[in-house]
Amino acid sequence: MTHNLDDSSSAPTNAPDLMTAWTTGGDGIENLAASRVPVPQPGRGEVLVKITALSVNYRDLMVINGMDGWKPARQVVPVSDAVGTVVGVGEGVDRFDLGDRISAMFLPKWRSGALTRETYVDPVGGPVNRGMLAEYVVLDQDAAVAAPRTLDDEHAAALPVAAVTAWHAVARRSRVQPGETVLIHGTGGVSLFALQFVLALGGIPIITSSSDQKLDRARRLGAAHTVNYSTTPDIAAEVMKITAGDGVDHVMETIGGENLNQSLRAVKLGGTISFIGLIAGLAAKVNTYEFVTKNVTIHGIETGSRDMFEEMVRFIDEHRIVPVLDSIYSIHQIGEALQHLAQGRHLGKIVITEKL
Repeated sequence: MTHNLDDSSSAPTNAPDLMTAWTTGGDGIENLAASRVPVPQPGRGEVLVKITALSVNYRDLMVINGMDGWKPARQVVPVSDAVGTVVGVGEGVDRFDLGDRISAMFLPKWRSGALTRETYVDPVGGPVNRGMLAEYVVLDQDAAVAAPRTLDDEHAAALPVAAVTAWHAVARRSRVQPGETVLIHGTGGVSLFALQFVLALGGIPIITSSSDQKLDRARRLGAAHTVNYSTTPDIAAEVMKITAGDGVDHVMETIGGENLNQSLRAVKLGGTISFIGLIAGLAAKVNTYEFVTKNVTIHGIETGSRDMFEEMVRFIDEHRIVPVLDSIYSIHQIGEALQHLAQGRHLGKIVITEKL
């Protein structure tokens, strides 16, 4: 995907003069405002992208509803996850061509290697940095990744936050191997991607949920075992039965809080726990004796780098993995899509598209 222009030229922009963009001041879904604004122009090293599909995360609700420290100080364009087509190319661009389908990285400066203070900045769609909820956006070519060739726009839009986070945990940190058991808490976006990646890597996924309906869907997606924690509150004891007393090789801890104690009891000696979720709170009493005696490794997981994203895209194409979508809304139903997300009854990603 190389552009043939030299550093002193740019490709013509195939876009109108004006576009619709949606902004929030953190004052609720009902106050999400659409306005007509000029289409931005790509500068040196930048591409103009026509957004074709987006997906929403709980994080987007935190920004739009102004929760805790997520309230924007001024009007911002929200939403992190999107895919679009390159319709304009600035000077010096050599990573993408007109017509390429790309997504923005969640952390635009984290290209490779370990996360650092210098790269852990400017997350897309947050209370400061602008997001993707607009007809056109300008991206730095180095802060974008080509979409999987095997996925349509609606499925590709689901990847930037949840899928990359799951890939980081499953493939990069835990390095799941064929035959290894993996406890995955819940059936949220990260959990379902983790389930799909574990299966493709030859692992044995165990899924938890409080919904028999969601657990049935998880089994149809390939979960080897399921645990309903509303009827079987001692998840760890059940997991130990499933694994004949050994415990699981790896845990995807997407709940957080005191649920970490369940994970510590369920993991085998020398196992790993990828700590991802904060649903159950930012602090909890943890059995540190279990942590020591299990000789366990706990990894904190923050989305992923561009290298991880690109590696995941290749894996998705190779294994023909199709993200689980709960529902698809039109661009004119943004409020309904966000309300559906807030209700928490969805299974799979909620997607917004311009095609409907």
